[in-house]
Amino acid sequence: MADHLQQSSPLLQEILNSLSNSVDQPQSSVSELTSFLDSVLDAALSDPDNEDAETNAFLALTEVHNFISSPSLDQAIIDSISFELPMAVSKFGGVSERCLEVAESIIDGVISLCSPRDMLSILCEALAPPIETIRDSGYVTPLLNGLSKVFLSLQRRHFEQVKVAVPIIVKVLKARSLELEDEDPEFKNLFDRAMSIANSIRAVCVKLEGGANDKLRALLGLYVLQIMALVSMNHKVSSSQPFVLQLSSFFPFCGLTYLGVITGSVVDIISRTVGEDEDDYMSNLSDVKHGASLSVIWGHASDEVVRAAEEDLASVRDELKNNQTKRWQAVGMLKHILAPVTLPWELKKHAINFLLCVTDGNIPHYDEHDDFSSYMSSIFATLQAVQMVIIYASDTVLRKNAFEAFKRILADIPTSQRFDILKALITKSDSSSMIAILLDIVKGEMHKESRHRLGNDEVLQAEYKSHPHTVLWTPNVLALVEMILRPPEGGPPSFPEDSDAVLSALNLYRFVLITESTGKTNYTGAVSRSNLQRAYNEWLLPLRSVVTAIMAENKNDCDLSLDAFCILNPIELVLYRCIELVEDQLKQHSA
Repeated sequence: MADHLQQSSPLLQEILNSLSNSVDQPQSSVSELTSFLDSVLDAALSDPDNEDAETNAFLALTEVHNFISSPSLDQAIIDSISFELPMAVSKFGGVSERCLEVAESIIDGVISLCSPRDMLSILCEALAPPIETIRDSGYVTPLLNGLSKVFLSLQRRHFEQVKVAVPIIVKVLKARSLELEDEDPEFKNLFDRAMSIANSIRAVCVKLEGGANDKLRALLGLYVLQIMALVSMNHKVSSSQPFVLQLSSFFPFCGLTYLGVITGSVVDIISRTVGEDEDDYMSNLSDVKHGASLSVIWGHASDEVVRAAEEDLASVRDELKNNQTKRWQAVGMLKHILAPVTLPWELKKHAINFLLCVTDGNIPHYDEHDDFSSYMSSIFATLQAVQMVIIYASDTVLRKNAFEAFKRILADIPTSQRFDILKALITKSDSSSMIAILLDIVKGEMHKESRHRLGNDEVLQAEYKSHPHTVLWTPNVLALVEMILRPPEGGPPSFPEDSDAVLSALNLYRFVLITESTGKTNYTGAVSRSNLQRAYNEWLLPLRSVVTAIMAENKNDCDLSLDAFCILNPIELVLYRCIELVEDQLKQHSA
């Protein structure tokens, strides 16, 4: 390899000499230069531990840097190499730290000698090859550094030109950051350059006035929130926090407030400020709302972050406690943290704790809120995300807190829509255990409503008189039970897969039968003759046949018999009690 070093320097010098003398038609020499650099790069990347190969790369880059720094170099030559050289040298960014530094210096030199507008296009084009190239070469960092310098050199139409570049930058940052390991040193290099871009945009804003300033500040706000989301995807939270602090310091400058970002209102405002085509444009910044909610959760986790954002988080939490509409908006925004699998559990834990904070104590509820329908889909999505935390979190305390948050979110939903939400959650869930939990919640809500209706407590009676209609005690409850005991796809439930849901559905049905028959009511229609016969013939008897058959099959296998007994015995007990209750009611109809 030492011999190759001795041979390569004269060859490179020959190529550069040829290039400097080919003012009229330099393209051939430019191609020779890029081919030579590619060969040096291949040697360095094919054997990363070979110091000679790295030295070759460093010396080649140094020679190129000296070449473009020559004051006698013709502008036509500079213009011709500006199209190819940035991509060619940026590929060396992954070879070594000193190669990265020289590559950035070369690109800086080209930028200083060429039109900023042309260099913006060239660098953006260099950032848009297939994702595989980005992953293999690690050449993103020098190009991002170059863009931060180009932004500072722009002379006119600053907003329009930065607006074109930002989605390209974000796409590359996202693709590259998702490929990095948690402790990869390139993580810091990558986001250091992302921060340089933010600082450059801010510096340009300071120079502008009027509408262009407002638009560029809004665009910077979107960029900051997008980078907040990307940097948070690192599962080593301690590596992310320094960047979170820097990003939070942009909040006052961009007009971002914790209350505005956690409710989503400020995101909508700055999106509209950026331009009329905000829907198409925002599709390129798909993680902005993730970053908005994350910025507040980072503040909830760290007072240092709150200070960097110059915020008062306690007053934000109080505002959410006291304003149900804003609380619904915040709950809907938190799905952007709780749902993505790319975010670390530690941030999900802080999001759950934040939910508990803003739903703690005697918070105001307005049961017939006219506006809830517009928030229903986002709150439903958050409830689904909280379910995933309950099911998959390994931390017992986190699962417990998530369940408490789940119940509080449900309690904050107007009674008239609460059953619809629960029904949709049950329908969409493929977890038997989660369905069982949801059915138990339905039963608890029905029990509470019956207490309001039948209890002796004066407060409960007064509350019932103000809302005398039954919301949960309707035939819809029987439809829920039927969905579990007689699945829509046909046939009886499967065991042991559906055992938790079946047991909970039977308990709910038993509760309804006992309550309706004892109270001489029939709100659900459960004790009408036709519904009793249907439940008896289509739900209970087929289920009894399945349970009996499984128990008989496992009778002679001790191990399987014990497992089957533990699963099916509770179901069998409740099932036979339901059959008895139905038979008693049918006898009364026949009497």
